[in-house]
Amino acid sequence: MEWTGARYADTPTVEVRTWVDAQPERVWALVSDIGLMPAMSDELQSVEWVDGATGPAVGARFVGRSKHEALGEWATTSEIVEFEPGRVFAWAVGDPAEPSATWRFRVEPRDGGTELSQWMRLGPGRSGLSLAIDRMPEKEQKIVFVRMREFERNMTATLECLKKRAEA
Repeated sequence: MEWTGARYADTPTVEVRTWVDAQPERVWALVSDIGLMPAMSDELQSVEWVDGATGPAVGARFVGRSKHEALGEWATTSEIVEFEPGRVFAWAVGDPAEPSATWRFRVEPRDGGTELSQWMRLGPGRSGLSLAIDRMPEKEQKIVFVRMREFERNMTATLECLKKRAEA
């Protein structure tokens, strides 16, 4: 990731892509199973559906528990805001009208396999990162850049894990 000088209010985004030598249905089954995600992440520790939800659908909610060396431990509630079976799975962290982040997987048939992408947007709602920025406003651009670079690295690792599972 190259330096952008983005601030939190800019709602910066990052996206990673990979080609998977597996049919889209196989890849979709993996990305739409939130229970698999903690095994592919250093940060996300656990997830569970709440409010009676048992699987992904627009409006379904889940709680994710995370841990980060510099940020500590926390739990967030996310709501699915976009769900097109076999194609798109997106959720907003916190209030969907003002999320602290929005995440999206896309699955597309390509060249006899699948193009898989993961995208995320930071903000516009406040998050744990906002607290660090409040304490050191003069370092906001660096704080945002470092966190976005972490997201990019973690997303790349997640896609690699999904690719290996789908191709196995």
